[in-house]
Amino acid sequence: MTARTRVKQALSEGRPGETLLLKGWARTVRTGKGVTFISLNDGSTLAGIQVVAEPELANYAEVAALGTGSALTVTGVLQESPAAGQELELKALSVEVVGTADQEYPMQKKRHSFEYLRTIAHMRVRSNTFGAVFRVRSALAQEVHRFFAERGFLYVHTPIITANDCEGAGELFRVTTLDLNNPPRVEGEIDFAQDFFAKATGLTVSGQLEGELFAQAFSDIYTFGPTFRAENSNTARHAAEFWMIEPEMAFADLSDDADLAEAFLKRLCRFALDNCDDDMRFFNAQIDKGLIERIEGVAQASFARMDYGEAIERLKKAPVSFQFPVEWGLDLQSEHERYLTEQVVGGPVFIMNYPKDIKAFYMRLNDDGRTVAAMDLLVPKVGEIIGGSQREERLEPLIGRMMEVGIEPESLSWYLDTRRWGSTPHAGFGLGFERLIMYLTGMENIRDVIPFPRTPRHAEF
Repeated sequence: MTARTRVKQALSEGRPGETLLLKGWARTVRTGKGVTFISLNDGSTLAGIQVVAEPELANYAEVAALGTGSALTVTGVLQESPAAGQELELKALSVEVVGTADQEYPMQKKRHSFEYLRTIAHMRVRSNTFGAVFRVRSALAQEVHRFFAERGFLYVHTPIITANDCEGAGELFRVTTLDLNNPPRVEGEIDFAQDFFAKATGLTVSGQLEGELFAQAFSDIYTFGPTFRAENSNTARHAAEFWMIEPEMAFADLSDDADLAEAFLKRLCRFALDNCDDDMRFFNAQIDKGLIERIEGVAQASFARMDYGEAIERLKKAPVSFQFPVEWGLDLQSEHERYLTEQVVGGPVFIMNYPKDIKAFYMRLNDDGRTVAAMDLLVPKVGEIIGGSQREERLEPLIGRMMEVGIEPESLSWYLDTRRWGSTPHAGFGLGFERLIMYLTGMENIRDVIPFPRTPRHAEF
């Protein structure tokens, strides 16, 4: 019995005269006088292979009447193709119809808007664009693991259900088994002591705090998993469920953190260009005309570093007017970030040492008492893509910051224990995987780089 060959393998390694067994779906079916042409795609590559079916087939009438989307098993002989744009085609010896598709199949051969395709997310993966997106996503996910494995990082599966809110923003999705119609109450408040975990819990917004614990035992660790934000935002850059990559390094400072972030992003840019070249060329041609040149520029760049204070001064002197105000102590908006990376630096830049009042409690207080050892990596076109910091390893300053922002130290006693016993300077960063995919593909909406997007009022499938 002939083993199945993937379309990608057939096109790249096949030789005229070989007999191959291919399985896939009909992207197009064209029937002319005495011949039917089928573009067969199995998801392994952007390109389909042209199957040539002729009346000698026992079931030719059935084949000629096939609809777009039909699932097929084809045995045939590879031959050189006279058609432009393809070197090889498959002359069918047999075509088995595995699953038919009628005229109501929603992916007929025409351009569909991304908005429409989101409504059929279960079928959009058969389109060229989304096939390319999810091949790139899969390849990059595997490369993330290779990058950290080569550097000796431990991969940690941090919990999805948690009792802590790492960012302190109160944007947790609640996890409960209580009767929502009649929850138990004590003095008017919901009595979470009767809940499954005997306390209020939610879906994690970050694995960082747990990752820090592991870094204090294994030195270098990373997490890569789903995170959740119950943020009622409908922008093209926000989703309620997304994937985060979060490395954490013991015996490391902010400079070490930036070094790792630079090496990481450059590695992923280079990998996408070299190993996803067909799909990247598609994105460059169909989605974002300057994509490959821009990603190549980042892959080869030496990333600049700029203090927050200097960034504010540069923005104040800018010969453009910004929608949002520029003052020391205010967070940078996307328009500010893009100006800095695109106009001031002309490439990637780390902005470092932010005011403490606009950053999280766990970031290390600098000697000036008013800034923390935080960093954001800005890249052309999107602005911030990575955010990180050196963590506060000193017990008393950490407790002081928690009290300042209204976090009860006892609620994170386990976190503080790592500062009591064998504490080390340590640092880490977070990279939203979907943001990375958007950047490397040119796709402009986060809903189009995650298989089944979760956004306000939308949790289909």
